[in-house]
Parts: sequence; structure tokens; C-alpha cells
Amino acid sequence: MSSDLNLVEAENHTAEGESEHFRTDHLLSNIGHRAVSGGFVTVSAQAAKFTLNFLAAAVLARLLSPRDFGLVGMVLGVTALVSVFTQLGLSIATIQRDKITQAQVSNLFWINVGFSGILAMVTAGLAPLTAAFYHDPRVKGIMLALSVTFLLTGSTVQHQALLTRQMRFPMLAVIDVTSSFVGFGLACVMAWRGFSYWSLVAQQLATTGGALIMTWLISGWRPNLPSRNSGVKPLISFGAHLSIADFIGQFSVNTDSILLGRFFGAVPLGLYTRANVLLARPIQQVITPINNVLIPVLSRLQGDPERYRRSYMRAYGTLALIVFSFSAMCLALARPLVLVILGPKWSAAIPLFAVFTLVAVSTPLSSICSWIYESQGRGKDQLRNHTAAGLVTIVSYLLGLHWGPIGVVTSLAIVSIAVRLPIVYAIAGRSGPVRTRDLWSGFVSHLPCWGAVLLTTYLAYRMVDHAAPIVQLLVCGPVGLVAGGALILLFRRPRESAFFLAGKLRTTFKARMATS
Repeated sequence: MSSDLNLVEAENHTAEGESEHFRTDHLLSNIGHRAVSGGFVTVSAQAAKFTLNFLAAAVLARLLSPRDFGLVGMVLGVTALVSVFTQLGLSIATIQRDKITQAQVSNLFWINVGFSGILAMVTAGLAPLTAAFYHDPRVKGIMLALSVTFLLTGSTVQHQALLTRQMRFPMLAVIDVTSSFVGFGLACVMAWRGFSYWSLVAQQLATTGGALIMTWLISGWRPNLPSRNSGVKPLISFGAHLSIADFIGQFSVNTDSILLGRFFGAVPLGLYTRANVLLARPIQQVITPINNVLIPVLSRLQGDPERYRRSYMRAYGTLALIVFSFSAMCLALARPLVLVILGPKWSAAIPLFAVFTLVAVSTPLSSICSWIYESQGRGKDQLRNHTAAGLVTIVSYLLGLHWGPIGVVTSLAIVSIAVRLPIVYAIAGRSGPVRTRDLWSGFVSHLPCWGAVLLTTYLAYRMVDHAAPIVQLLVCGPVGLVAGGALILLFRRPRESAFFLAGKLRTTFKARMATS
């Protein structure tokens, strides 16, 4: 009898331990504060990661050649297509689901791991064909090494999804920053020791491996063996739509690298990818913390349409304020930015970087429509969105390919704002609390931010155009942002976004100081 009681107590204790990983009802009582607090932590982590990436870009650009980056870029253009299926959309399924069980998450874990192992083998098998496609045998070894990252990533998908579901943003930030630091440190040491492009391969492996170890240690969740009748089919169906949509999106995004690598070689591709990363990575590090916070928040607000719409549009306004200002400043300071960060041997990347700033006017503000699809469980609409936008993007690459890298990015900049953005907003606003007119209103009302910062930064640059590039950055960056910020306050919607962001940051900072 006592043994039966002990067994029941053990089962109850196990159930309690499991529920801690899956419960979300306790988050609703103060979800606004949790969202802002989580955003503050994640933004701080992204600031640290931005510093690391800035140092990595500056150091590795001086230790390695454009050809080294181009060789790895050829492989990443292919592996990025395969990597979509390591998650199978099942991380979002775990985050978005209102109720979920240990058996369901365990089954999703084994699906992720099993499929990731298959992808690793498929990638290894494709290595000789990819090397033949690019006419470069070095591609084979790079692709074989990077195939391991699929299995490593697939083993962390559900652990990180549970951390996000529980809004444990500080832990996610620690994992992200620490693993990036490990990869950066190893890459710099290997590049210094003369390992050329293998240092970039090692960076990918070390970052992914570090994230795996830390995620398992911090999460505390452990999967059970696979079981039947867990009710996982609806999650797989939802994830399948997202996974196909993500594959189409990744295919369209990486087609430019594949085409340029095939027809123009490693050096032009290296210049193109570095110009792209130099601009896209800082923007992505702004989007990532908002994305990590907003999807679980919006998922919890599905039953309150007005609160959902208000939360989304405030996040949209904040991002528009940042993206427009940043892209305008980078356009005005394209030359000194490239010369200071990458070095003089990368001067051919300056015009590419300048045109990429025009791509940044629309691309980030179209990509965040995924928040709507993922938080509302609209997997089919996300598939429609990615299919239509992906086809438009690929057509833009083909239209500009004849003129090489500069033609591809110029065509992308024009088509993105003239064709792709209207399509994306029409699909996103067809149902749900956020309508198409809301998205366009947010875009148009914040567009003066771009003009204001571009004007003030360019005028400041003209005053010191004969100074050293580092002096130009130190003078024109602050002057352009401050003066542009003053002009932005003349417009109602940007002013409201700026005051809202400042107020939330001030409140969160005071709360953190009070509890520390």
C-alpha cells in the first residue's frame, strides 16, 4: 500500500515538474510588463551581440579575403534552403499552442531530431554535386563540415521553443550571446593562424555546438520516448505549412547568392554578401528581440482583438522608426562605414552597400507580417505570402543578373517596394485584427523619418567630406541622428512611437533598478 502511495506521489511530482515547462496562464496577469521587460533584456543581449558581430566583421575582414567569404557564402546559400526543415515549423507550433503536453513536445522533439539527421546526410550527399555546380572542389569539404550543424540545431528546437513560450528571455539571451562569443573567438584565432575560409566554417560549428550545450543545461526539460495518440497531428499540420512557407522564403532570399556564385564567382559574391550582412545583421538584431517577445505575447492575446491590434501596431511603429532612421544614416555614410568596418580592400563593396540601404526601406517591414501569421495560426496565409513574395523576389534577381551584383541589388530595391510590399500587406491584412490599411498607415506615416535622417546626416557629411573616414563617422553619425530626431518629432505618428519607446524603456529601467 505504501509503495502504491509513493508511486502516486512520484507521478504527481513528475506532472508538476512537467507543467512548469508548459503553463502560460500565469503570464497573462502582467503580460505587458513581461513583454517590455523581456524586450529590454533581449535588446540588451542584441546590443552585446551587435558589438561582437561588429568586431568579428572588422577583424575577420582584415584577416580574410573576399574569396574566403565568397566560398563559404556559396555553401551557405545552399544549406540555408535545407536548414528550414530542421525546425519543420514545430517551434512556432509549440509557442503558439494555448495548451500543450509533455507527450506532444517529446514527439515533436524526436521528429525534429530525426529529420535533422536525414537533412545532415542529404547535405553530405549533395556536397560533390554542389562543388561541381560552382566549379570549385573546395566547396565539397565546406559543405560536408557544415552538414553537422543540422543535427545540432534540430536537437535544440523544442527546448528553445519552451523557453520562448515561458518568456524566459534572459536565459535565451545568455545562450545567444555566449554561443556567438565562442564562435567569434574561435574564428578569429583560426583566421590569425592562417586557416583562411575554414575559420568561418569553424565559427558556424562552434556557435551551433555552444548553443546546443547551453540550451540543454538551462532549459531543464527532457523529452520522453516517442508515444502514440499524443494529439500531435494538428501541430504537425500547422508546422508543415510554416515549413513550406519558410523554405520558399529562404529559396527566394538565397537565390541571389546561388546565381552570383555560379555565374560571377567567389570574389564578387564575397563583396555582395559582406555588403548585405553589414547592413542586414544590425537590422536583424533589432527585429529578433521584438520577434522573440511579440509572437508569444500576441499568441496569448488572440482573444482580445483590440489589444492585439494595438500591441502589433506599437511594435510596427517602433521598428519603422528604427529601420527608416538606420537605413537613411547608412546611405549617407556608406563610404566611411565600409572603409572603417571592413577596410580599404573592400572599397568595391561601397556601391553595393549603398543600394542595400534602399532594400532595407521595405524588406524588414514586410518580413514582420510573419508575426501576424504565426501568432494567429494562419499557416496557409503564410504559405501564400511566401510563395507570392518569393516569386517576385526571384524575378527581380533574374532581371538584374545581367549587370552583376550591382544589377541584382538595384533590381531588388525597386521591385521590393513597388511590387512585393503591396502583395505582402494585402495578404496579411485580409483577416484578423490588423488590416491592410493599418499596415500602410504605419508605413507611410513613419516614412518621413527616413527623409529627415538622410537630410541631416548628408549635410553633416558634406561639412567633413575631406576628413578621415573614422572622423566622418564619429561626427556625422551623432549629428545626423540628433538633428534628424528633432525633425522627426514634428510628425505625429513618429513622435508617438518615439515617446512610447522612450517611456517603456524608462519604466522598465526603473523597475529593474528597484528590484536589483
